[in-house]
Amino acid sequence: MAQLRIPVTSHDHILGDDNAIVTIVEYGDYQCPHCGAAQPILAQILAHFGNRLRLVYRHFPLVEVHPFAGAAAEAAEFAGSRGVFWPMHQAIFANQHLLGIPLIISLAANLKLSPIALRDALASGTFATKVQGDFIGGVRSGVNGTPTFFVNGVRHDSPYGVATLSSAIDQAILAAAV
Repeated sequence: MAQLRIPVTSHDHILGDDNAIVTIVEYGDYQCPHCGAAQPILAQILAHFGNRLRLVYRHFPLVEVHPFAGAAAEAAEFAGSRGVFWPMHQAIFANQHLLGIPLIISLAANLKLSPIALRDALASGTFATKVQGDFIGGVRSGVNGTPTFFVNGVRHDSPYGVATLSSAIDQAILAAAV
């Protein structure tokens, strides 16, 4: 069983209670259709488990097959540096079928972020190091496709449906209670 090699820190994007019993770390790619399909599942699971669960998102752009995934990840980091990572994250996935630089710029503008500052950040690679760091951490943890989930540090190798993820979370809650 693969283990998460890079611990969750304050540099990660975390949705949920810092004191949650269970942490799911998702390695994802903004252009991956499977990652897009996982988003409503994750929303449902987060709603169900409430403050017992937190979600961490890390970038794993497969740029060889998804040419805009890297730029989307950098744009999400740009948004995160301005306090709106999760709204940008959700907007990118909601518009995944149209993903490209014009859309990314438009989404940033809709969040009241400077399109010019985003263009400059993308051109200079301001956030490329963070995205690459997430990717390398994923490789070190055994990630070889997206989405890949870790539940309390253990890779979830079953399908990522509501039932299987919920079961893994229930098991992690029980293990934490022991």
